[in-house]
Amino acid sequence: MWRKAAAPLMKALRQLGFLKLGSNDPDAEDHRVLALFRKRAELKKAYGGLQEEIYRLKDRVKQQEGATQRVQEMLGTLELRLSNPESGYPALVFYQLRRFWQSGRELIEQFVADLSRQQDERERRAHLAEHNRRQFARRQAAVEELRLAELRAEDARTALAQLQQQRARLIRFWHYFKRRALDQSIAGARDGLVVVDGAVVTARDAVDQLDKETPPEFPGLSVEARRAINLAAIACAEVLCARLAKTQLVKLAREATARREVTDEYGTPGECERLMEEISRGLKQIQARDNLALEVRKRSERLKQVSRYRNPTDTAPTTDSIAYSEGDVMATEAAGGGASRMPNVLGEDTWDLFRVLLR
Repeated sequence: MWRKAAAPLMKALRQLGFLKLGSNDPDAEDHRVLALFRKRAELKKAYGGLQEEIYRLKDRVKQQEGATQRVQEMLGTLELRLSNPESGYPALVFYQLRRFWQSGRELIEQFVADLSRQQDERERRAHLAEHNRRQFARRQAAVEELRLAELRAEDARTALAQLQQQRARLIRFWHYFKRRALDQSIAGARDGLVVVDGAVVTARDAVDQLDKETPPEFPGLSVEARRAINLAAIACAEVLCARLAKTQLVKLAREATARREVTDEYGTPGECERLMEEISRGLKQIQARDNLALEVRKRSERLKQVSRYRNPTDTAPTTDSIAYSEGDVMATEAAGGGASRMPNVLGEDTWDLFRVLLR
């Protein structure tokens, strides 16, 4: 098939002078033509691959250009809004609310990171201690086995030496049959010594192998630890909401985060200024560390009692199991005409909680 396909090419090459017309070895010419034909096919394949790569890179460039154009349009629109006081104040409120939401998420992220680091250190130490305990017990057993093997080997050598001494004293001709019996016993003793020496070598290798073993890799935080940390994160999110329960900041920040474009729903410049002051006060409230650990601990205790999981490997509770209910310790915090209801922080993904929880 190659020969038939390459025949026109070979004829063309002969006409162009690439092959010697007077050659006396037509098979060699055919092989050269076939080699050129294969190289041509490989070059076409490589060229096709490069063309596909060029098309792919051009598509990526177009996508990036489109994204850059959209960003430029957004910046232009924002510039126009900020140049007008009537639309500039709502823009400031909008981005401050988005930053407020991000600050709450960052606080919870840092809280989870601190708990994870502390728990990781504890579990790593416990993991290493458990390995050392098992290793100590195994080494004790291996050392005892080596000691017993060495005792058996020493007994075997002593018995062999005694037989050899007895054999050496039997030098008279009438000791022939005794010498013959002792020779058989000595051969058996030597075979037994080989066996017990092998057991000693095996036992010593086992001890050496245990000494060379490295601790197994830490598998990571346990499911129980991750569940506890996640409940603490949920409790922390609830505490932040409780501190803002007399305001609408959580609701407004959630709505602002869900939008891509600035909205004009924040009222007059005066109302926007008052809202920005409220955002500043709310930021100080959620960033306050006073009694945070105690409040989170109380919330975590409640969550441990009510949380439920779909399967044994889940680390996040079901959203309906931790829903706010009557009698919650935060109920009194939400009193007041302008107060917002206590959200189900997990169900409503308050502070982007699902991005923070450990899997």
